[in-house]
Formats: sequence, C-alpha cells, structure tokens
Amino acid sequence: MAEIEKTRYDDAELEEFKQLILKKLENARADYELLRETITHTSGNDTEDTSPTYKVLEEGATTLSKEENGRLAQHQMKFIRNLEMALVRIENKTYGICKTTGKLIPKERLMKVPHATECIEAKEARR
Repeated sequence: MAEIEKTRYDDAELEEFKQLILKKLENARADYELLRETITHTSGNDTEDTSPTYKVLEEGATTLSKEENGRLAQHQMKFIRNLEMALVRIENKTYGICKTTGKLIPKERLMKVPHATECIEAKEARR
C-alpha cells in the first residue's frame, strides 16, 4: 500500500513552529527597537553635546551610520512582518504549504527560515 503524502502539518507541529516564530519575533522586535533608538538618539550617547571640533569630524560618519541603521531597521521591520504573517498562516492551518507548488515545505527548511512561503524547488525555478 502506497504511503499518503502529507498535505499539511498537524496541530502539534504547528504549535512547535509557533513557539519558534514567537521567540524569533521577540528577538527581532528587540533588535528593531535598538536600531530605532540609534536613529532617533533616544539612548543619549551622541556627540551633539561635545565641542564643535569633534562634531564636524563625526558629522559625516554619523550621517552614514544613520542611513545604514535606517536600512537595517527597514529590513528588520520586513522580517517582523513576515514572521507575523507566518503566525497568521499557522492560525489558518496553511503554514508550511508552498504558495507556488502547493506541496509541503520540508520541516528542516521551516526550522531555519520559519517565514518561508516557498519550497526550495519553487524558489530556484523563479531564478
């Protein structure tokens, strides 16, 4: 008798993924807050209250740093949104199903990239 191919993860597996995602989400939000603080100077560690000489020397570096932190913060926010959408898919019991092929994304891939929406084959076929 042929083995029936699994079409979705069971509730216990979905709960395991949910806990993994919640932990990653907590860390991602903390990282985002740190980036946001460095951009808005809410941490208070800046050269704005030091002598003008130091300020002129560090102005260019500060601008570059703010731009880089802004890019990192945008990337982190996208990661957070992707994790939140993965939680919605868990609630809908559609988590882990490739949006392109409709096949189940391997558990190993989801443990490494819990917000994945495509299996490796589908992703590589798009290249």
